Amino acid sequence: MMIFFAVALAHFIALISPGPDFLLIIKSTLRNSRRVAFGVVSGIATANALYIVLCLAGAGAILAQSVTLMILIKLSGGIFLLFIAWQALRAKKSDYRFLMAQAAEDKNTHPQSTFKKEFLVGLSSGLLNPKNLLFYLSLFTVVLESQDNSALFKTGIALWMVMAVLIWDSLIMYLLTRPAVRQQFNRCAFWIDKTAGIILGLVGLKIIHMTFKSTP
Repeated sequence: MMIFFAVALAHFIALISPGPDFLLIIKSTLRNSRRVAFGVVSGIATANALYIVLCLAGAGAILAQSVTLMILIKLSGGIFLLFIAWQALRAKKSDYRFLMAQAAEDKNTHPQSTFKKEFLVGLSSGLLNPKNLLFYLSLFTVVLESQDNSALFKTGIALWMVMAVLIWDSLIMYLLTRPAVRQQFNRCAFWIDKTAGIILGLVGLKIIHMTFKSTP
């Protein structure tokens, strides 16, 4: 039971720390309706669920031994973050006019995305973020090597993590759809997106740099 609480606590602390997924949720929520923005949340949760299932199935141990595969995953993640950053940095102020419009006008005159597109963005972000993979690999090494690694124990850990990701990200999205909160974000959405783009770009560059630096 102590292992469960330790792993659950470590996962939650990592979850509430702002990262690329958090910034993507903010970006999607500001640009789209709640239903469409939930696509990003669902995609991120699905990516986390896939990694959790793979690690619990023992694939984590195999993957950790493949240096080439790990390098490819890290580079793919870094390039993906750079692409997201480039999209944010190249946007103009006129692209954010829909944020100040009324909801009805916003939907009719500025169709920005769809649930499917946002889901794929969230899924790609979750799968190509090497920190997610490395985190679950390290975390489930503890789980798989613990004395209490029964199917019930591992299922409980997996369900907790998936639900924690889904609920926390949904809460962020919901708060940003509240008129008072969203109004404040609308006033500085352009700069929020630019800041998010810079941060994502720096993270992507850091990942690529560290990957080449650690390569023999």
